[in-house]
Amino acid sequence: VLWLLKDICWVMIWKTGGMIMIVPTLLMAIYIAYSSRKKIHDLFHNIAVCLWICANGTWMTGEFFFADGFRNYAVAFFLLGLGILTFYYIFLFPKRRTHSVS
Repeated sequence: VLWLLKDICWVMIWKTGGMIMIVPTLLMAIYIAYSSRKKIHDLFHNIAVCLWICANGTWMTGEFFFADGFRNYAVAFFLLGLGILTFYYIFLFPKRRTHSVS
């Protein structure tokens, strides 16, 4: 819900609402990631979501206040999230599947 509210503010160009909504959206995502720390699969995906929200917030901030000048920073957050998931699926997921089969 928080993420949707943030994105609605973004698309409607409600700068104050959009900027305010970054904080609870990211805090909730961090809380969910922290709560899932015992399940490695969920943790890696939730960390990627946190980075995705950082990317969205950065992109939105750039569009609102810096003539879309933060897009490269947003791409960096997206790539970090993708990198974390790539690491998980290349190195950890295969081991997890081997252990669950035996």
